[in-house]
Amino acid sequence: MVVKEKMSNLEVLIQEKENEIRPVFQRIDAVTYQNQKRVLESFKAHRVSPGHFAAGTGYGYNDLGRETLESIYAVIFGGEDSLVRSQLISGTHALSCCLFALLNPGDLLISVMGRPYDTLYRIITGKNGLTSRGIRYVENPVNQYGSCDMDQLAANLAMKPQVVLLQRSRGYSNGRKSLTISAVAEIIEAIKGISPRTVVLVDNCYGEFVETREPGHIGADLTAGSLIKNPGGGLAPGGGYVVGRRELVELVADNLIAPGLGKEIGPSLYDLRIVYQGLFLAPHVVGEALKGAVLASAVLGSLGLKVIPEWHQERGDIVQVVQLPNLQQLEDFVRVVQSSSPVDSHVLPEFAYMPGYEDDIIMAAGTFVQGASIELSCDAPRRPPFMAFLQGGLTYQHTRYVVGELARMLKTTSMDSDN
Repeated sequence: MVVKEKMSNLEVLIQEKENEIRPVFQRIDAVTYQNQKRVLESFKAHRVSPGHFAAGTGYGYNDLGRETLESIYAVIFGGEDSLVRSQLISGTHALSCCLFALLNPGDLLISVMGRPYDTLYRIITGKNGLTSRGIRYVENPVNQYGSCDMDQLAANLAMKPQVVLLQRSRGYSNGRKSLTISAVAEIIEAIKGISPRTVVLVDNCYGEFVETREPGHIGADLTAGSLIKNPGGGLAPGGGYVVGRRELVELVADNLIAPGLGKEIGPSLYDLRIVYQGLFLAPHVVGEALKGAVLASAVLGSLGLKVIPEWHQERGDIVQVVQLPNLQQLEDFVRVVQSSSPVDSHVLPEFAYMPGYEDDIIMAAGTFVQGASIELSCDAPRRPPFMAFLQGGLTYQHTRYVVGELARMLKTTSMDSDN
C-alpha cells in the first residue's frame, strides 16, 4: 500500500506540472506547425517521389535522390546549397571538414563562446589539429551571464579572422548558455559589422527546428550538424550536413571527397527513404523532445535540483541540464535513463574513457541508432559540478515515463539519506 501511495503522489505531481507548463507546450506546438509546414512545402516543391529513395552505389554519379535531398536541405535551412552525406560520420566530422576547408596556415579562427566541446576542441588544438598546421586560434570569452562577451568580441574581430565558430549548444560547459536564434542573429550582426569578409560557421547540433528560423536565415555563411540528431527525425542511420553559401559548400565537399570532384560523387549507400522520412518527421520529433525537456525541468526542479534551463525559459536546443548533489546520484540518474530505454535496458552504464573527451563519460544510450541523441539519452562527464545532460525523446510519452522513474529514484534516495 505504501508503494502505491508513493506512485500515486508522483503521478499527481507530474499531472500538476503538466497543467502548469501547458502554455509552453502550446508555444512549442505553434513552432512545430510552422516548421512542419516549411518542410512539407519544400518536399512538394521538389516533387519528391519513390524514385528519390533508391540507395546510390559506386561513385554515385547523377544520384537524383541525393541531389534532391541536398536541394531540400538548402531551402529548409536557409542556404544556397548543401552537402548531406552518409560519408559525414557526425556533426563533429562535418564541422572538421568545414574548418579544414576554410582555413590556411596563418589564418585566424575565433571561437565566439569560449572553448568548444571536447571533441571539437581537439580538432582545433590537438595532434594533427588546426593549430599544428599553422592556424592561429583565439577563444572569445563568455560574460558573467553565460552569453557572448560582445565587447571582447569586437576587440578580437579587429584582427580580421578568416572564420568565426559559433556553437549553439552549451556542450559540457557549466558557464555558458545555449544560444537562441535571436542571440545568434545579434552575434552575426556584430561580426559582419566589423569584419564583413569573415566566414561565420555555426555548429547547429541540437538546435534544428527548435525555433522557426535557422542560422542560415539570419546571415550564417555555413551551418553544420548531424543527421542522428534533430534533422534525422530518429530514422536516419547516420550522416551529417553542411548548408550555406554555394562556393563554401563546394570547398567543404572538396575537402570531404577530393578537390575537383566535390559534390559530383559520393554514393548515398543506404536507403534514402528513411533519410527523407526522418527529415519530414523531424519538426514533430523535435517538438516531442522539447516537451519532454520542459517536463523534466519542471518536475525535477520542483524536487530541489538545479535545472538549466528552467521550464519557463527560452531554449536554443533540446538539451536539459540537471545538476545532481554528488557523483553517486549522477550515476544513478544516468542508469535510470538507461534502464528505461527500449534498447539495452538491461545494461548498466559505467564511467569510462571516450575518444576525444578530457574526462571519463557515463552515457545512457539505449537507442535504435547508435549514439542518436534525438532519441532519449543522457550523458555526463566525471567532474564537478555533477551535471547530467538529458536530451532527445522520440515521443513525449517515453520521456514522461522516464521523468517519473527519475523522480521516484530521487525521492527514494532522499528518504534513504533521511534515515
